[in-house]
Amino acid sequence: MARNPPLARLLPFSVVDEAWRLALVPALGAAVTLPLVPPVGVVLLALALGILWFHRDPDRSPPDAEGIVVAPADGTVSVVREEGNRIRVGVFMNVTDVHVNRAPIAGEVREVRHRPGANRPAFDKESDRNEQVVIDFGEYELLIIAGWFARRIHPAVEPGDVVDRGERVGHVSFGSRADVVLPADVDEADLLVREGDTVRAGETIIAEGA
Repeated sequence: MARNPPLARLLPFSVVDEAWRLALVPALGAAVTLPLVPPVGVVLLALALGILWFHRDPDRSPPDAEGIVVAPADGTVSVVREEGNRIRVGVFMNVTDVHVNRAPIAGEVREVRHRPGANRPAFDKESDRNEQVVIDFGEYELLIIAGWFARRIHPAVEPGDVVDRGERVGHVSFGSRADVVLPADVDEADLLVREGDTVRAGETIIAEGA
């Protein structure tokens, strides 16, 4: 995920590369229609800028501490539940949240799996069955889950990559959820968040004991 996409100097914020491709069509439409039909051109220009803003990619400063787990996404904690001997914590990303996902714990990527599925709203209980990409780190998993409108999940890592805690591992477009299935040695007493809490990717500590 490049930090300096083309024309980035024109924006007051960084964006992911994919944003430029998505914004290209409405931007070209704005260039054509602004002189001829200004109201339409203004709407298309606003749409292009909105797409770029949605895909903003700010830097983050992960906490410097041992044995902690940071949030994989910006948003609201929507899922906290036990799954066998593991705990899952899910973060719902609203349309206004940054949609770049980050590694909750340092580790080596074992596998990146794509699973087709439905496209229920990401805050819906049935969204576990949605299309998703699973980034398997062995001791824990990060699941990027598409929402009802999201159709583009973009992992930025592949098997064998070693990432630091808080490092970018991918992004998803237009509403979704990011879940982390915590290591087996993290239990409920180690959690520092609950459903309804607001978190920031790479910075908010969601659990200890990892």
